[in-house]
Amino acid sequence: MPLPPTCGPADHVHDLVGIGFGPSNLALAIALREHDAADGIDAVFFERQPAFGWHRGMLIEGTTMQVSFLKDLVTMRNPASEFSFLHYLKARGRLADFINHKTMFPSRAEFHDYLEWAAARFTDQVEYGAEVVAVRPVPGDGPVEAVEVVVRRGGGSGELVTHRARNLVIAAGLEPVLPPGVTAGERVWHSHELLHRAGGLREPKRLLVVGAGQSAAEVTEYLHRTFPSAEVCAIFTKYGYTPADDSSFANRIFDPEAVDHFYAAPEDVKRMLLDYHHSTNYSVVDLDLIDELYRRAYQEKVTGARRLRILNVSRIAELDAGPAAVRATVEFLPTGERTTLEADALVYATGYRVGDPAALLGEVGEHCLRLPGGALSVGRDYRVATTDDLRCGIYLQGATEHTHGITSTLLSNTAIRVGEIVESIAAAKAAAPPSPYALSPLR
Repeated sequence: MPLPPTCGPADHVHDLVGIGFGPSNLALAIALREHDAADGIDAVFFERQPAFGWHRGMLIEGTTMQVSFLKDLVTMRNPASEFSFLHYLKARGRLADFINHKTMFPSRAEFHDYLEWAAARFTDQVEYGAEVVAVRPVPGDGPVEAVEVVVRRGGGSGELVTHRARNLVIAAGLEPVLPPGVTAGERVWHSHELLHRAGGLREPKRLLVVGAGQSAAEVTEYLHRTFPSAEVCAIFTKYGYTPADDSSFANRIFDPEAVDHFYAAPEDVKRMLLDYHHSTNYSVVDLDLIDELYRRAYQEKVTGARRLRILNVSRIAELDAGPAAVRATVEFLPTGERTTLEADALVYATGYRVGDPAALLGEVGEHCLRLPGGALSVGRDYRVATTDDLRCGIYLQGATEHTHGITSTLLSNTAIRVGEIVESIAAAKAAAPPSPYALSPLR
């Protein structure tokens, strides 16, 4: 099949193509700009969203970040960077105000504004509304030195163009997860759509929320506060929300040094560490939010006007989502008792998953090596191990929890991680002799 046209000279090869332009690849773009030896690295990024955005559907008023502002895009790598959160505050005229606020945790909306502020300085390197749909080896004699990246511009029926690259950095983000058999629709949403969908509700009488993690608790609090005439039912299989372990010693699992420890550890130790520290990040809730929801539920018991219902140790056994309402059969697990609830909407706050990066790589993915359990083999520098037939670099931001630990998809080590990736790419570029193989022009 003939390839779509290229965007530039047929023989031009970028040093790096970044797939996705969320916080991870934004931090990478900054690290490239700041790296002393990276002036000659030619990098472009493609983002399928029409503009920069990071969890826009969950920018709930009053919610705060769960990591310190010092774990921004740059500070852990370069405290003097002009792309730091503190530089952002100075540029926005709020530095003194933020200091007087006496907090390490800015609002989620403010941190999103910081990310947009930083992203706006890379408009010459990123193309929005551009989805990478295929990756193919560049034809030529000998080992594969570069790949062809096929990009669709402007949506499903948009123009296809091809770029070439010696390195790929995949940071495609997370995919929302719904329970098996559940399909999203007008009355059934995943939590990442909350703010986009909730505005369309008109005087709802009952709303259901499934999940026991931070997002579920935030959705429950938001709906209860926003719709004062509606009953809000939180449904989960636990007895109660589990508080996040954000204590100082536990948080050392997010330190840069912990990545070194985890990477070098035996497989049984890796599994042990993930199990031990699951409560620092997964299916847990900030204690202040737990206390606030309990306070509301208790106060409603006092007044007799109960709107917040905690349906714990329960699950949805049957679901019928019609055009006008949702009918959910809720089973109380200890006794098997079932209750049918009719609601205006059902929100599943059931988390996200990391996709398999190799699925996007096609034939290139066949050259990627895997560990005995089937996961990709990834070097300490986040480069995927490949056969000798593939010499171009494939780097991952995300999908490396099995090799690098719990920080794989989190902000905590983003600044350090992108610095390591830049060092790896720059070192390989400096060490590589001129290729003896000519790259065939695009067909």
